Amino acid sequence: MAYTSYSDLQTSVANYLGRSDLTSIIPDFISFAELRLSRDLRTRQMLNSAYASTVGGDPKISLPSDFLQIRDLYLQGNPRAPLTYMSPSSFTRNARADDSGKPVFYTILASEILLAPIPDTAYTMEILYYTRPPVLSSTNISNAFLANYPDALLYASLMEAEPYLINDARTATWANLYDRAIGNISDADQGSEYAGVPIQMTITSR
Repeated sequence: MAYTSYSDLQTSVANYLGRSDLTSIIPDFISFAELRLSRDLRTRQMLNSAYASTVGGDPKISLPSDFLQIRDLYLQGNPRAPLTYMSPSSFTRNARADDSGKPVFYTILASEILLAPIPDTAYTMEILYYTRPPVLSSTNISNAFLANYPDALLYASLMEAEPYLINDARTATWANLYDRAIGNISDADQGSEYAGVPIQMTITSR
């Protein structure tokens, strides 16, 4: 069955489960499945970019509301200046965290980016990050997961029904199919991103 909408997915989950008493909670299974995929997948279809401006004297920038994981952070300019990530513990021990100037390092705490040195003026930052796709609903009938990875979303939804199925042998099958789908998706995404591109080593200094 080809999935073109949230309704199609619900129908397919119901058909696989073969349990009419679970129909009303299938949307819950799908919601939990989307959370599972958000944790397990990082693909180019989930990449997005956003811009933010610093405020002089304030080291904090709010992350986008759909943020999952950062990939790159730059200061806009000519040329653009990439910032170097530090773990929170290393960042707090970095003497430059108390300096004022053009940011060079960053870390992430909760829903904020912390910069060091503390910006001395307004800088425009570009954030390349993995997004959490908008959740499926009656008004949002498709998203990146359904459009690109319907098999993984289906198997994850079926796995979320396990507490209601209780020792159903099919659960192990769905789990294996889910793991295989995630592995294939990750391999294909990595292969398509780097296939045919010569690998180059770049040496940077600071």
